[in-house]
Amino acid sequence: MVTTRIIFGLLTFVTVGMIIGALFQLAFIRRLEESSVSGFSRWENDHEAKMLRIGFVKPEIVSWAPRIIVLHNFLSSEECDYLKAIARPRLQISTVVDAKTGKGIKSNVRTSSGMFLSNEERKYPIVQAIEKRISVFSQVPVENGELVQVLRYEQNQYYKPHHDYFSDTFNLKRGGQRIATVLMYLSNNVEGGETYFPMAGTGECSCGGQMVKGLSVKPNKGDAVLFWSMGLDGKEDPTSIHGGCKVLSGEKWSATKWMRQKTTN
Repeated sequence: MVTTRIIFGLLTFVTVGMIIGALFQLAFIRRLEESSVSGFSRWENDHEAKMLRIGFVKPEIVSWAPRIIVLHNFLSSEECDYLKAIARPRLQISTVVDAKTGKGIKSNVRTSSGMFLSNEERKYPIVQAIEKRISVFSQVPVENGELVQVLRYEQNQYYKPHHDYFSDTFNLKRGGQRIATVLMYLSNNVEGGETYFPMAGTGECSCGGQMVKGLSVKPNKGDAVLFWSMGLDGKEDPTSIHGGCKVLSGEKWSATKWMRQKTTN
């Protein structure tokens, strides 16, 4: 009986903590929305505001279940091109996580090419600014973030719907579960290639040239999608399932940052 009470108390504490955190985050997003209305002029002498692109980033809440926020103008055009330039010479065929071993394996579920920034590149000023921005908007500490992954999807390439949270125990040893994802778009002039959430929304959306049930976000250079893989109860959220729709023309470049429960260092 005592053990049951302790467990119940801990679960209640975690749930209340996540709800309070979500409310603080919503208030923060609202303040940023208000600041974007007046433009950047009021922040032009504030270095921190420049790093966070306050006055440029425009948050748009598109779903509450799962929680999804589109951050318009999250990256500058120069930042997008910078990440692409770093990644291009080192692209390799993308892999998926093997649930048994926790290692990356090739799969027809994912047909893109990609690479991870190194720990050394993480120290570069531009990368640091992007990571600080991700931390502030997601309200998750920088040190809880994995290394940024840059991806390129060419014509007819895709990523089938999947969850970002882990189903194996191997990956949970370093940093715990993935709680949030920031997906940043680095290129324009892409037809198809939407980020698709089949369990979000109540209507239909376009995905790789087809109309399907759910919600999709069109890739637009500089925009980012912030969504949570865990609910306010501290458990994995199955409605966070998402995928990358087939690219019909052009090249879709993106950068992904996964945020964990604890530090990944």
